[in-house]
Amino acid sequence: MAVVDTDLELAGEHPARAALRRAVHHRGFIFGAAIIAVVGAMALLAPFLAPFDYTEQNLGNRLAYPVWAGGSWEHPLGTDHLGRDYLSRLLYGAQISVIVGFSAAAIGCVIGVALGVAAGFLGGRVDQVVSFVLSCQLALPSLLLAMALVFLIGPSVTVVICVIGFLHWNLYLVVTRAATQRIRQLEFVTASKALGADTLSIVWRDVLPNLSSHILVIFTYEVGSAILAEAALSFLGVGIPAPTPSWGLMIAEGKDAMFFQPWLVTIPGIALFLLVIAINLMGDGLRDVAAPEARH
Repeated sequence: MAVVDTDLELAGEHPARAALRRAVHHRGFIFGAAIIAVVGAMALLAPFLAPFDYTEQNLGNRLAYPVWAGGSWEHPLGTDHLGRDYLSRLLYGAQISVIVGFSAAAIGCVIGVALGVAAGFLGGRVDQVVSFVLSCQLALPSLLLAMALVFLIGPSVTVVICVIGFLHWNLYLVVTRAATQRIRQLEFVTASKALGADTLSIVWRDVLPNLSSHILVIFTYEVGSAILAEAALSFLGVGIPAPTPSWGLMIAEGKDAMFFQPWLVTIPGIALFLLVIAINLMGDGLRDVAAPEARH
């Protein structure tokens, strides 16, 4: 999405102020940030907003309709097949999506950036070894491998986060490796070497700051990918174990009644769709805000 930016940047304008001005006028960024803020508030305030305990069952009131389909305000989004309040489970499910998405993306970021910078800056045999590891990782079907690992280790929130994180680092590696190869040829890196700076100092002070915009954009993309991966694993029964609410698990539990109570699938499905779209829109906006010279 293009940035609505009618004026050229003022000469001498502070970079932070220029970035803020571009962000305010970027509709995709604002829309994505607003939805992410709402979901974040849902996750943070779930214990206070949820009208019921997400594990509380009431079999006498199972599959109650939401208010727009004739249900009561006691359960605004109805109840599931065990009589659990759907609004409460949706709110706590936001916690799972946010925690898994950001944690798994952070793990993948550490692995991918470390390997990418090492391969791009050192080159030679290190680059060959890292390229071989990348080829092996790309040759493996990530979803099937994640299913097998979670099944063997045992499903839990921590296991799902670690498995998804360890399988989602290749994009960080590819981008940071190429960018580092370009940066290491620049004059300020050559000057640091001439002044006797060691490799770690050059990477920390000269290379990583120049990779920050690339890493940030990839991070937002990987957060959305991690959320979808967790939802897929939970839907297939090898992700977040019941009764912990997960939007993917809620869709799986509601699929048997989707022709009679479609809201059991559509509510968590729409929530998942909006969150992932918002994260991608925000990532696209961050790219435009951080590097306006690269937008088309």
